Amino acid sequence: MLESLLYPQTVAVIGASTNPEKVGYAFMHNLTRTGFKGTIVPINLTADEICGVKCYKSLEDYGGKIDLSIIVVGGKHVRTAVESSINAGARTVVVITAGFREVGEKGAEAEKELVELCHAHGVRMMGPNCLGVLNTHHDMNATFAPTVPPDGHISVISQSGALCVAILDWAASQKLGLGKVISFGNKADLNEVDFLQALAEDKETRVIAGYLESIKEGDKFLRVAEEAAAIKPVVILKVGITQAGAKAASSHTGSLAGADMAYGAAFRRSGVIRAENFEALFDYALAFATQPLPKSRRVAVITNAGGPGIMAADAAETVGLQMVNISESTREKLKPALPPTAALGNPVDVIGDAEPERYMAAFEVLQEDENVDAIIVVATPQNMTRPLELAEKLAAAHKGTKPLLTAFMGGEEVAAGKARLMELGIPNYPAPDRAVAALKAMCDYAEWKERPIRIVTRFPVNRRRVDRVIQWHIRSGTAQIGEVEGKEILKAYGFKILDGTLASTAEEAVDTANRIGYPVVLKISSPDIIHKSDFGGVRINLANAEQVRDAFDLMMLRVQRRAPNAAIRGAYVEKMGLRGREVILGMTHDPQFGPMLMFGLGGIFVEVMKDVTFHLAPITRAEAMQMLMGTRSYALLKGARGQAPVDLMQLATALQRISQLATDYPEIRELDINPFIVGEVGMEAYVADARMTLSLETK
Repeated sequence: MLESLLYPQTVAVIGASTNPEKVGYAFMHNLTRTGFKGTIVPINLTADEICGVKCYKSLEDYGGKIDLSIIVVGGKHVRTAVESSINAGARTVVVITAGFREVGEKGAEAEKELVELCHAHGVRMMGPNCLGVLNTHHDMNATFAPTVPPDGHISVISQSGALCVAILDWAASQKLGLGKVISFGNKADLNEVDFLQALAEDKETRVIAGYLESIKEGDKFLRVAEEAAAIKPVVILKVGITQAGAKAASSHTGSLAGADMAYGAAFRRSGVIRAENFEALFDYALAFATQPLPKSRRVAVITNAGGPGIMAADAAETVGLQMVNISESTREKLKPALPPTAALGNPVDVIGDAEPERYMAAFEVLQEDENVDAIIVVATPQNMTRPLELAEKLAAAHKGTKPLLTAFMGGEEVAAGKARLMELGIPNYPAPDRAVAALKAMCDYAEWKERPIRIVTRFPVNRRRVDRVIQWHIRSGTAQIGEVEGKEILKAYGFKILDGTLASTAEEAVDTANRIGYPVVLKISSPDIIHKSDFGGVRINLANAEQVRDAFDLMMLRVQRRAPNAAIRGAYVEKMGLRGREVILGMTHDPQFGPMLMFGLGGIFVEVMKDVTFHLAPITRAEAMQMLMGTRSYALLKGARGQAPVDLMQLATALQRISQLATDYPEIRELDINPFIVGEVGMEAYVADARMTLSLETK
């Protein structure tokens, strides 16, 4: 895929220049100096040659066929250049020129016309407003960046051309090998999905690293990213993580679910490793490109300094790696090789006067230990360390069966050792915590690769009842589905709903309470009042008819005073339920990725701590359990501090039922079950309150 972009045989540069200060010259200089073995066709109206290559006044003057066209002319000439490229047989055009969608409506229209022109002839376009493409495995630098890194097996895609320049310069200084570097700018046509697919199929690429500001096709991205991640690691730095949407969402779920949550959920689903920052992007990519995946999270640390060893251990436990207990048999093997003062726990402290031989004795023993699945070697530059020699010995002894990461800490004293590690394919990090973070990313990816086949349970439901409620709201132009109808929908999807009825008068409320039995709860019913308790619209534990009558009259009076313009339908009278743990279940519809589920504990945990987790629908039972375990307050659900554990299986099932509802009815844009009451095993969980928001747009 995209052979004409990544492996072209004939490249035209329309707008090639003799002026070293111009972008058109930079392309010619880069293509010629990297030894591109194909044909270069510079187009310039006046020059006879540029960088030793014969020039042509036009592609018509050249007369031959081209594979790839690089367009660096002024904005008003771009369309003509694209047309001539198509006529010359180009399968891909790269528009470097800026001044399109990024500058306003007129530029966006011109950009759209270019895409339509290309598509009409089966041609793909990259850009506009981009840096170009580099392929070290094809000796092709079709960018205007001034530096080129050595060839390697990490390929980079980036929405930012300027960041690509920085990446190329940094990689060259670090001697970090790169394969393809693709800057796609405005992604008017070719976008991240196309490049993920192409690089997944590229035999020279072992790891795909990406910088994205947005994702254009959410559903397609999920599918293609998952297919790519199944073949090789995909590491992405996603920026622009502010709150999704311009309007404030009315539900808890909507207000908590920003763009960052949606992208995080999408990446987890598809197996993409998310980098928190620029450093992490290449920390992770380097580990993936050079080391085997770990079999589990059991890690051992070798150090010549106690403090850095503790730093490594703290970092490992913080991110969920297991600092494995060194077995007695391994201790016995270590004792002869280490001094009596050495620490034989984990970390294994070989003491500050350790020379490379002592390090190697410890490393070789741990490498053979079946209880150790990854090793981090920490070295500080003490008199006997000899970092360069240590680097060479580690690389020679490493069998490649389990990942080896290093943290040579320091500056000039360890510089040669760090450089040698890079040359020998051993990733080195300036501090233990960064080595640990890279190893954690490898463990996450290895576990995702071993995930079970996704099986989404389908529950028997009553869709006819849901259709009736939703169609009535759409016909009446009512976007808000309140508690009464919301519970009717949830009941149709298998949720337990306590007995209750809407009452429009105090006498109706008393009659309902007498029928269902005391105690009861009284709640205001109004499409204009979302948070009932804020308006005095909730009374609980009403024990007799007099209390119900008084509560009804007082509630109506208070609510009318506090919300004089609200349309009051009456009060919902409901049987008082058993006490249990209050949780919130929710769903919001992300514009890119569709329905996104939310789970969190009620009260302070969601209001103050924002302790919630998100996952894209549809979900499996295992993914529902992951949502529960993903909260910081999960220990409370399991029964911390002597409290009884709640029925986790009922919570997981409830999330699966919401997932099914959300995928069955995409017109439901937001949903809150708040609170959902769950107790110990044996108590049936129930919906205490619920609301939904519909999209009133017709399908």
